[in-house]
Amino acid sequence: MTTNVTREKKIKMIPIFVMGKRYEVPETLTIMKAMEYAGFKFIRGCGCRGGICGACATVYRKAGDYKLYSGLACQTVVEPNMYLTQIPFYPANRAVFDFSKIKPEPEEIFKLYPEIFRCVACNSCTKVCPMDVEVMDMIAQLKRGDIAKAAEMSFSCIQCGLCASRCMGELPQYHIAQLARRIYGSLIALRAKHLQEAMQAIVSGRYEECLRTLMNTPDADLRKIYQEREMEPEMTGEDWTPKDKKCL
Repeated sequence: MTTNVTREKKIKMIPIFVMGKRYEVPETLTIMKAMEYAGFKFIRGCGCRGGICGACATVYRKAGDYKLYSGLACQTVVEPNMYLTQIPFYPANRAVFDFSKIKPEPEEIFKLYPEIFRCVACNSCTKVCPMDVEVMDMIAQLKRGDIAKAAEMSFSCIQCGLCASRCMGELPQYHIAQLARRIYGSLIALRAKHLQEAMQAIVSGRYEECLRTLMNTPDADLRKIYQEREMEPEMTGEDWTPKDKKCL
């Protein structure tokens, strides 16, 4: 019979160093799981655990390697003799403004974040980004006045702040990129016709009766409806109006 002890012996253990202290952990774990295996309890800096929120920014070195590495603790797998430490949310300045008064012009960004012109094009921000965002190029696009391109380039940004931690010009790149995306999404990007029509349908109360019907439907019937639903409802024309307007 295979016991838990026997299974544990089959797992290869490797040494890592957390804040200078040595621990033996299974080689297949992520940094976050390895730290928990070692006895650490996360009360902050853990977030979604799925590589989305950017809360678990981690800096580490590898044995015999001069280079400083960084990544997300929930996504990065441990390596032997890895020296690591998590860093708290980096204290980068965020501009305070009334978005309702913002205009879709690059000058608005320049006014709120004049430090954008301190960028020395060292590319450290891009190298440190765990999401492979071309951060330096994104900043360059904003300096040229191309908000749409900057918004597109920074789409994968998860606001971890690692770019700001390595910036020689001390820019808060992730805050700047967030503002660019807000301006583009709210004031520049074309509005989808089908989205506007869907919102009008909701406001008009078109689905109220359907919702009341669903709320009064027994659980067993709801499961049957869900399982038999049309996965990709057939649409007609460009208005994305379902052919079958029944709620169930």
